This record gives sequence, C-alpha cells and structure tokens, in this order.
Amino acid sequence: MTLHPRLDDLLELRHQAHTLGLASHHLVNSSFSGLYASVFRGAGLNFEDVREYREGDDIRNMEWNVTARTNVPHVKIFREERERSVVLCVDIGAHMSFGTRNTFKSIQAARATALLGWAANRLHDRVGGLVFGNRTTGPQFFRPSRGRRALWRLLRTLTEPTGNARSEPGCVINALQQVSRGTSTGSLIFLIADLNRDIDHRDLERVLGSLCQRHTVVVLPVDDPADRELPDMGRVTFTSPAGDLVEIDTDDATARAAYTEAWIARRTALENICNRLGIVQLPLSTEQEIHVTLTRELQYRARMKGV
Repeated sequence: MTLHPRLDDLLELRHQAHTLGLASHHLVNSSFSGLYASVFRGAGLNFEDVREYREGDDIRNMEWNVTARTNVPHVKIFREERERSVVLCVDIGAHMSFGTRNTFKSIQAARATALLGWAANRLHDRVGGLVFGNRTTGPQFFRPSRGRRALWRLLRTLTEPTGNARSEPGCVINALQQVSRGTSTGSLIFLIADLNRDIDHRDLERVLGSLCQRHTVVVLPVDDPADRELPDMGRVTFTSPAGDLVEIDTDDATARAAYTEAWIARRTALENICNRLGIVQLPLSTEQEIHVTLTRELQYRARMKGV
C-alpha cells in the first residue's frame, strides 16, 4: 500500500460508480451524483429560471407546464443552485498516514474528496477546498470556482508526499475558522478528517455552530478498525504525538478495554455535537470500499428525507 493516491486514479473516479457493491462503468453522475443531489441539494426560495432536465436533477423541481408545452422535461432553477459553493476540507496530517485494513486514511480521504468533488462539479456547483494538518506547508486554500481548475489543484495536492512533517496542533479548529472567514454564505462544507484524537469538543462545537449559522456542514470522520480495538500484539513501541517513544503491552486486556472506551467516548461526543447542530455525519472506514460506503450513507440520508 502507498500513503498517497495517484492523481490519475482520483481523476478517473469521475468515470466510476458503485451502487450496492456492484461495479459500473457508467459516469458517476448516473448514480452517485443523483444520490448526492437528493441529499445535499436544497431548493432555494428564489425562483430564477427553467432549463432542460439533466440526469440527477430532483424530480420534485419539475416544471410541468413547460414540459407539457415543449414535450421535453424541464426543471425549475433556484438561486441557491446557481450560487452555491462546495468546500472540501481535507486532513493531511501525519495521523492520516495510518491504516491496518485495505488502505490508509490518507487515501480513503482523497478518494472521498474526489467522489464528492466530481459529483458537485457535475451539478455545476463551484468547487474548492482546504488542505490542512501539515505543519510544514500550513493550510492550503483553493477558492471555489466553476469548472474543474480548483478541484484539480485540490486533488493534485492530496497526491503530493508530505514527508515526515508532523501534524499541525489544533489543525481541525484552525481549518474550520479559516473556512468560515474565506467562504461565501450558503456554502456546503465537508470536513474529511481523522477525528479520533484529543480535540477540545467545546471549541469544536463552538466553531461548528458558527459555521452552521451561515452554511450547511457535513462531517466525514475517517476511521480504521485499530482506532477502536487495539490488536493483541504483545509489547509494541509507538511514537507519541510529541515524538516520544512509548512502549505499550497490548496483551493487557484491561488496557485494551480502556482504549476502546476512550474511542467510544470521543465518538459519542462528536455524534452529540452533530446531533445538536443538525450536522450530517458520514463515517468512512479504511476497511470498506469508498464507493459503497458513501452510496450506502447517501441512500440512508435520502430515505430519511423522504426522497
């Protein structure tokens, strides 16, 4: 396994779709973009225009009078659809260079970014992003734009080696604050990050709450099975976030139970924050196929909305 995806692979994702685990060679807009639209597209209050129906459009916005008159399906266009920006905030800290099943967190995050970015691009949203977590480079912001330029630059950045750069302290909070300052009101913001670490949840709720007042926020925590259950491997030496070597006896059942309880506590705190703020949460695991995971989560969210 490699720590970073190939740019060609991320670009190729715009041509792939997986529904219920079945591979397809149809464009991603034929299924994934349709689910994406049904979950994250909201009809604004300000009607602007009518255009021909495109695959993936919400049929609830059909303009039946024009459709009947022209004999061609048409849908209503609302101001929100034309003006919305999508910002993909992606964690590239050293903690993302980890994975015990199938792939690394860094690659899973990049693939999720590509799928969501291509879906948004296909629906004519302005797409941009923020790459954060690397202390050496600092946050890198790509202003949302029409077309594919900003998305292409974002994906290319995710494929660049980060070396041995240490994680940037407080990177999640700082990244969300930067997005809040640099993003126009009414944007759709995705946070794709390793959230299985010590974060001041009061600060996290404060900054997420501020974002939710002006934007729609979606949280995608990137997990690995070993985050929750420490494998029984005897005595193992780890490197702490401060760079110190720490020896842990993984044979200790009590220690393994405490490890799991700490993960559950952190995840419960995150879920409670999302529930209080009405934030959609889409967990990603390194052991699962990314297309299947996102498709399943979007299908569930679509059913919850009654679509």
